[in-house]
Amino acid sequence: MKAIVIDSEQQLLWQDQPEPSPGPGQVAIRVRATAVNRADLMQRAGLYPPPPGASDILGLECAGEISALGSGVSQWRVGDRVCALLAGGGYGETVVSHQDHVLPVPEGLDFFEAAALPEVFATAWLNLYMLGGLQPGQKVLLHAGASGVGTAAIQLCKGLDNPVFVTVGTEEKLEFCRQLGASAGHLRTSGDFEPVVKEWAGKGGVAAILDPVGGNYLEQNVKCLGTDGSLIIIGLMGGRSGPLDLGRLLVKRISVVGSTLRSRSDASKADVVRQLREQVWPGFAEGRFRPVIHSRFPIREAGAALALVADNKTTGKVILELE
Repeated sequence: MKAIVIDSEQQLLWQDQPEPSPGPGQVAIRVRATAVNRADLMQRAGLYPPPPGASDILGLECAGEISALGSGVSQWRVGDRVCALLAGGGYGETVVSHQDHVLPVPEGLDFFEAAALPEVFATAWLNLYMLGGLQPGQKVLLHAGASGVGTAAIQLCKGLDNPVFVTVGTEEKLEFCRQLGASAGHLRTSGDFEPVVKEWAGKGGVAAILDPVGGNYLEQNVKCLGTDGSLIIIGLMGGRSGPLDLGRLLVKRISVVGSTLRSRSDASKADVVRQLREQVWPGFAEGRFRPVIHSRFPIREAGAALALVADNKTTGKVILELE
């Protein structure tokens, strides 16, 4: 098969690679589309190695047809149209996935749309609803609201009655988030978000914050949270450290959670995927949820696609199409 390979100068090349075969409990997928994630940028730069046993080929999600079954697989058939959450390998013509990390392509969606779903909806669901324990009516602060994870989280929160405040980089992104379901928002270039969020949230503060930024957002985040609130940190785009008054954590009983999806156990990811299939996937057929796609590139132009994501100019996902 062919796959994207990272050369010694971090260039992305479309080259021959060994084709993987499914082991027990696994399926092979003929990849029709994959999507770019920030983890791909980090891995290319040597900052985010794949977990032990995972493919070193980029790509944390894909959509395509099942092409082969490993022993013990009973819930899938060759030819099934699926999308999958991956630990790696999505930028190749064939990828192997645990059978319990696979989802059917939602009714009415094509492969390119389905490839935009697994990583971002799994991340949003895991962190806000499984770890954050959001209940209907509780308010949420989403940083990078126009990102892939942000646009998925806005839709989930709207569908589950959780008012959302977003921070974004441009007026265009803010308007897009409002149209998608955000109640209010703030430009990160317009000063501190804390006073604006606190005015919007009222006395009770926000119940959960999904933060891919970290850094100097930490103190403002804690001030925005209400009693028993949760700060879930999923990235460090703004840096690895920031000031923090531990007294605020103590008095408000705040939980600060660091969360990654890729390195979780197979069983943990299977639980996320099961809940997605039960709680979220019906929403696509019903029109409550949809993929948000900024642009599509041929897989051979993966370098240009990653550069676009790195420039922070995208809204939603960037898709890579395989021939």
